[in-house]
Amino acid sequence: MKVLIATEKPFAPAARDATAKILKEAGHEVVLLESYTDKSELLKAVTDVDALVVRSDKVTAEVLAAAKQLKIVVRGGAGYDNIDCGKAKENGIVVENTPGQNSNAVAELAFTIMLNLARNNFQGKTGSELKGKTLCLHAFGYAAQAVAALARGFEMKLYSYDPYVDVSVMSRYNVKSCSSVEELFGLGDYVSLHIPAIPETIKSINYGLLSKLKDKATLINTARKEVINEADLLTFCAERPNFKYGADVAPSDEVKKELLEKYPTRIFFTPKKMAAETAEANYNAACAAGQQIVAFFESGDTTFQVNK
Repeated sequence: MKVLIATEKPFAPAARDATAKILKEAGHEVVLLESYTDKSELLKAVTDVDALVVRSDKVTAEVLAAAKQLKIVVRGGAGYDNIDCGKAKENGIVVENTPGQNSNAVAELAFTIMLNLARNNFQGKTGSELKGKTLCLHAFGYAAQAVAALARGFEMKLYSYDPYVDVSVMSRYNVKSCSSVEELFGLGDYVSLHIPAIPETIKSINYGLLSKLKDKATLINTARKEVINEADLLTFCAERPNFKYGADVAPSDEVKKELLEKYPTRIFFTPKKMAAETAEANYNAACAAGQQIVAFFESGDTTFQVNK
């Protein structure tokens, strides 16, 4: 089979080469399209491939239509909102992600942001410690589980809301389950978002939900910027002088500028999305993508399919 690794932002060379080796040893042809700058390059490259590996690259209906032989797309990472899963399903194309491969990287970044805001962005104002504070996790997938594991070292109290995860899974991490997202938001000194950007969650972090937060609560977003209602965030920041917000998925430029100018000790954004930007996460996700493609063609394995 012919496998295209198409990455506007390439995998690290070691990760890319390891993935190519996995695929070639299984008898597949590997083609690379890296650092491309125009969609037309991707449209041309996919015309005769059987499998596609991407990162945050946009796999639109147009791309899928051009890929006449395509049977599987694997997103090297957890989020897959960059892929038109519905159209892929219509075309009989399996879409998979590689869950868990960047979880530790996300968790460490979430704590980096928490610590930064707890110390008021290190601007000389007395801060606070994380020890003994309550951390609430909105969703309890692999990344949130990694956050929970780290939080135990800080002796934090843990809660989560995720209707798709059994309470027994949460209990393994000493995490208590909440019955609703409103209950969750009302309990946390820190609330960490780990929800995908899907129709049900886009702009779901709105004024009504934010108003449930404690007076001095901090909201951490290492998920997707689309889940935040930006207009409501601006309003809430103005009304709640003790509220803090940190993310590696910054809002639109205009909102970002206003927040940083008005609330320099209460707002923190990484310069760009950094959740999975570690050598380890890069390598793990890339190799997992290769292994999943091999398993798919060898045995029809679709364990990680997200468009069933």
